[in-house]
Amino acid sequence: MADTGALAPPRGVLVPLALAQFICSFAGSNMNVMINDISADLNTTVQGVQTVITIFLLVMAALMIPGGKITDRYGRKRCFMAGLVIYGVGAVLSALAPGLGVLVLGNSILEGIGTAMLIPPVYILTTLFFTEATSRARAFGAIMALGGIGAAAGPLLGGLITSGIGWRAAFAFQALVVAAIVLLGRRIVDPVRPDPTVPFDILGAVLSAVGLVLLVMGILAADNDIRLMLVLIAAGVVVLVSFFLSIRAKEKAGRVPLISTSLFRNRTSNLGLVTQNIQWLVLMGTSFVVAAYLQVVRGYNAIQTGVIFTAATVGLLVTSLGAARLARRRSQRTLIIAGFLVTIVGISALLALAGRFETPWALSPGLLLIGLGLGVMLTPSVDIVQSSFGEDQQGEISGLSRCVSNLGSSLGTAIAGTILVAGLSSHAYAAAMTTLAIIAIAGLLAATALPRDDVAHPAGASDAV
Repeated sequence: MADTGALAPPRGVLVPLALAQFICSFAGSNMNVMINDISADLNTTVQGVQTVITIFLLVMAALMIPGGKITDRYGRKRCFMAGLVIYGVGAVLSALAPGLGVLVLGNSILEGIGTAMLIPPVYILTTLFFTEATSRARAFGAIMALGGIGAAAGPLLGGLITSGIGWRAAFAFQALVVAAIVLLGRRIVDPVRPDPTVPFDILGAVLSAVGLVLLVMGILAADNDIRLMLVLIAAGVVVLVSFFLSIRAKEKAGRVPLISTSLFRNRTSNLGLVTQNIQWLVLMGTSFVVAAYLQVVRGYNAIQTGVIFTAATVGLLVTSLGAARLARRRSQRTLIIAGFLVTIVGISALLALAGRFETPWALSPGLLLIGLGLGVMLTPSVDIVQSSFGEDQQGEISGLSRCVSNLGSSLGTAIAGTILVAGLSSHAYAAAMTTLAIIAIAGLLAATALPRDDVAHPAGASDAV
């Protein structure tokens, strides 16, 4: 690996990378408090806004693996900057959207594509620049802290902007932040030269994207047509199986697939990916359900809804910023288990207190615990996956890792949102949150199965990578 310290100061590099994760996470949750405003302005429904949010998250998930792979061919910095530009164009288009269709194009499609291009380089560059275990934990802690804060503070910032100026200004804010990241990102120097001769598996990219889209669209169809739901989910499974068979056949033929099947043979990484997926599923599912419930059922406006989410933001901030300190004192496995336990208690508190008290502040203890729990485990889950592979596979595992996390985000909105919009009442709210609690328990079980030494390095992978 090149001596990156001479090329770009790690601290200077970390700022644009962390800000990029912040704005992408912010974009995934800030629309939750704009449900009523967007519905009224664009003459749509709660389900229409849910669809925009879910498609955005789904496009990210579907394209994240190809987004990670092309970094080897075109370079990490080049993909990062190109993704920022595409994202910025989408944000401007969303701010000017005259109808739901243009909002889907700008927010769901262009911002989704931009995110899929810029996020894998964030994690690849962090892994390459920060080679020492403690500095890497601190770097990932900063990135995941801003990512978690972006997701949790999205409702608050979005509510303030929407109430003070209008929902369109929230997209203008995104465009301004992206412009600032572009300026800060100019100082990044790619530590590894791109290789234009690296082949790109187009068929694999198409199959993986189509399979994920069908899977999530099937879940979205649950509240309208059960038969259609089953058909779409079954088709998604078939396409994803075809994708796996395709990449395995390419490997046997000596060709380069979209991702190596060896990524799926690392037990530690697989369990880490499961915990990542469920963490973001719970975070985004909770954000959508609570925001929709407060606005549609309780009648609160954007800023009131956003303020209530401050508790989750505080929780995420406290534990995420302390990630490096926690990593020195406790194993990654212990932190992930503790995070799920605290999160499950938080969801239970939401269910118990919301049903007993009319005041929306009764949700604060539960949201605080959820924020604390998620903040504890976001960083170790990422680190445990990235550190399971060598430098030569960082592009692939970063794309797969971000795909799994964003798939969790889209599934969280789709599953919890579908349950909620099927019958916007306190009973639907309880059903959605109970579903999230059950899924969080599954994440806890996966965490307990992690090896006690946390990371099993593959052959050829050094402790530095």
